[in-house]
Amino acid sequence: METKVIRTEDQYRQYLQEVQYLVSATPSLSSSVSEKLELLTVLIESYERLKYPVELPDPIDAIVFRMQEKGFKQADLVPYLGTKSRVSEVLARKRPLTVQMIRALSVGLGISVETLVGVNSSPSGEGSNTVEWKDFPVKEICKRGWLTDILNRKKVDVEEAVRGFIEEAGFNFGVAAFRRNISGDASTPATKYALHAWLARAVLLARGKKGALGIFNPNFLSSTFLREVAQLSWFDQGPVLAIEFLERHGIAVVIEEHLKGTHLDGAALMDIDGTPIIGLTLRYDRIDNFWFTLMHELVHIWKHVGKEEAFMDDLDSESEDRREAEANRLAREAFIPRAIWRRSDAFISPSKENVINLAKNLKIHPAIIAGRIRREKGNYGLLSDLMGQNEVKSLLKKNIMFEV
Repeated sequence: METKVIRTEDQYRQYLQEVQYLVSATPSLSSSVSEKLELLTVLIESYERLKYPVELPDPIDAIVFRMQEKGFKQADLVPYLGTKSRVSEVLARKRPLTVQMIRALSVGLGISVETLVGVNSSPSGEGSNTVEWKDFPVKEICKRGWLTDILNRKKVDVEEAVRGFIEEAGFNFGVAAFRRNISGDASTPATKYALHAWLARAVLLARGKKGALGIFNPNFLSSTFLREVAQLSWFDQGPVLAIEFLERHGIAVVIEEHLKGTHLDGAALMDIDGTPIIGLTLRYDRIDNFWFTLMHELVHIWKHVGKEEAFMDDLDSESEDRREAEANRLAREAFIPRAIWRRSDAFISPSKENVINLAKNLKIHPAIIAGRIRREKGNYGLLSDLMGQNEVKSLLKKNIMFEV
């Protein structure tokens, strides 16, 4: 059958069935069948984007939704918008959001700037770009030894050392796009600075790896490439193999525990020389979390990251940002194609046996399937013995890829 652009629902359903058949045949990578599978996937995604477009929500609707999600009252928005009367005016659509409000809501509530800008922003209220160096988590940074080299090289006080640390990474404030709702103390200035400090650390760690990185070519990023990474999870040394594989292809993968209050799972960004960087925190030391976070950030590298922004992800939270939705969708698809998932015994009748059988067929770690079942059902007590709890850090420490 000749493969053509999808124009009808019948053609769309036919291609979905063909994708299911081709995936079940487990074609070898770079084969003609694998190439056709990737082409069909691209055509299906293109049709779905046109047929079922995801519109950005109205800014005020997004704020109200997040208030309901967090159990907030109007008074809880005062720290972001200024006064009770201003909160009422904004929610009643009588006052536009200023740039300063947008910044505060983006960091504090995890609503993307793209959504908040909408058609409701105002050029007024720019606020101050002053950096409060004292608001960085200095004690924690010092305890982790991030400033040791700078303090040893220069006779400076700690505040100046922090400035040197951030500037050494080439960071400008506003570079990081806080796309997710970050739990804990995310709404405080100290947490904003902690996020920048963590990103600076990730950049500096990545630069230490550049001599061993391969040459990055963005053209090799594809659905096939993602599936190849996903199938490395099948091996006992999967996390090590995945990091080595990505770094051979020029993508630096660094691991640094999150700073207090930030609750990050991972990040994706690009250094000033164009080197793509994936940062992982291993906040949840589980096999499923490692693989989904890695794949989610890899999709950001493929589809979204530019030199002027970074993505920081708390994968426990929902996001209305279309780029986060796309990263989630493509990450899920790389592990378990949707044409297979809802027809699988693991989905219809979740059990250890069915999960393991599907994992064997897809050549992925059973924890990935078990993790998806737990998340979709909202029951995190299911299939606990398949999750690979406390296995990732110990594995990476043995291979000198992660330090306490």
